[in-house]
Amino acid sequence: MIPLNFPFAALVGLERLQLALQLAAVDRRLSLLVRGDRGAGKSTAARALGALLGEGSRFVDLPIGATEDRVLGGLDVERALKGESALKPGLLSEAHGGVLYIDEVNLLADHLADALLDAVASGVHVVEREGFSARHEAEFVLVGSMNPEEGGLRPQLLDRFALVVDVSTPTDPSMRSEAVQRRIAFDADPEAFGHAWRDEQLVLSRQLHRARQGLKSVAFGKELYGFVSEQVCARGVRSLRADLAVVRASVALAALEGVADVTTSHVEMVLPLALDHRASPRHAPSSPPPAKTPVETPRLEGAGSGRDTQPEKVFDSSPIAMPRLVVPVQDGASGGANGAALGARRGTVVGARPATQPRELDMRSTLIHTLAHTGTPRTRSEDLHEKLRARVGGRRFVFVVDSSGSQGVQQRMRLVKGAVAGLMDTSVRRHDEVAVVVFRGAAAEIVLHPTCDAQEARTALTYLPTGGRTPLAHGLELAAGLVTEDTAVVLLTDGRANVPSRTEDPWADALNAAAAITCPVLVIDSETGPHPSGRARQLADRMHGTHLALDALDEVRLVDLVRPMAERTTTQP
Repeated sequence: MIPLNFPFAALVGLERLQLALQLAAVDRRLSLLVRGDRGAGKSTAARALGALLGEGSRFVDLPIGATEDRVLGGLDVERALKGESALKPGLLSEAHGGVLYIDEVNLLADHLADALLDAVASGVHVVEREGFSARHEAEFVLVGSMNPEEGGLRPQLLDRFALVVDVSTPTDPSMRSEAVQRRIAFDADPEAFGHAWRDEQLVLSRQLHRARQGLKSVAFGKELYGFVSEQVCARGVRSLRADLAVVRASVALAALEGVADVTTSHVEMVLPLALDHRASPRHAPSSPPPAKTPVETPRLEGAGSGRDTQPEKVFDSSPIAMPRLVVPVQDGASGGANGAALGARRGTVVGARPATQPRELDMRSTLIHTLAHTGTPRTRSEDLHEKLRARVGGRRFVFVVDSSGSQGVQQRMRLVKGAVAGLMDTSVRRHDEVAVVVFRGAAAEIVLHPTCDAQEARTALTYLPTGGRTPLAHGLELAAGLVTEDTAVVLLTDGRANVPSRTEDPWADALNAAAAITCPVLVIDSETGPHPSGRARQLADRMHGTHLALDALDEVRLVDLVRPMAERTTTQP
């Protein structure tokens, strides 16, 4: 028995998402990404759209752990065992004419996401496997969803989504109450609830059908192209995909409304859906380049900083040859059931390679190699293959930067900025996320929320001022809030904490905050002078992390970070 889906017309507080889903259903080239918290109704709305499209329109749920062959198609092993050579369609082919839904799309391997988006743009998909080639239609509504707290999409992939909607759970009590009541009624009797919304569902279904049929007859005036380009340029968007998305979404909206011509109101209604995720958050008139000498700026007094009298200063960064940060993954090297589970956590399978002693056996590749070289299913040791996995979603590096007055001594902040910039650059190139927490004066702040955009990360450091006291504990507390399962923290400080956060003892607060960080940590010690306090090393020990002096960074090629409570590894020069 096929379970009933929650009616699309009965959704509460998701009007913007409902509009975007309908536009994507009218023009299947409008791939849609839905971002929001857990429990916001992302998957419920996507499945509701699938039911609205009518019989014959499949709703295909793509599992994140699906192999490349299962998604894109590949050799039919069962027929191969019988001596027949044929390709087996994948989930992408099965979704033709319906909806292909990917939950946690930010965890999908990049090459699979690229292939899916290419199919949406072209409407066809070519499968080439083991010397065979097949071409099939691939017209479907692509809907991806994700929770931004679990990692973002790299900018190049985010741009490939035509429309993006950010959703959140309702904060209005009456709206929440209505949403809960409808869900309880649906769960109690799905058939009766669906029947109560039958008329509204039929109206929406017929509207979608008419819009699809009339899409090609909607006119988009030449004067509107200039208007679209002006709006795109005004938001600092460079990709031409933005213009195409706005035009197509505007036409789809006009078709949905049953009108023959697109107007500026149609364009203005879809602009946020097509441009908000592409617009630069820092788009503004360009600022003058930073001065080559320290620039004094007005000092803002804050709570707990009454003794701060020295002015803030801005220093350029001094380039430093930075080491690569490596966080070893506990894998299935020891074999057994735990090995497979740990292997699955490493990421999705992206291929296979020959291995006489495979750590994770790839049965399919092994069998194909056997058949190709022996003509029988009898496997030899040289036929064995192991799975190749790609890390899912990359890793998050949280940089916690001491920007207090002590870093301004002898212009040490130049080196600190150079160190952070170098480390971020090597991280972003691997599709990792970076975030920056800065502490100075009375409190710490997150100056860069998790992002994969290298330019945005560098911009966050450009005008980072130095001055004031050292709220180290608060900086560590903010960093702890950004830690996920795949996070590493890089702390740059001299350890001279002098602003408390929870007690009257700033250093005790800092040690307690450090103990709450349970992920791999690198502490870069910027302390100088003939009589160092050694507090940065104490912080590293409290977090079971790696300690490295700032002056030694250019002498190290690789830094292995370890997980808390694990055996300490040595830094390799």
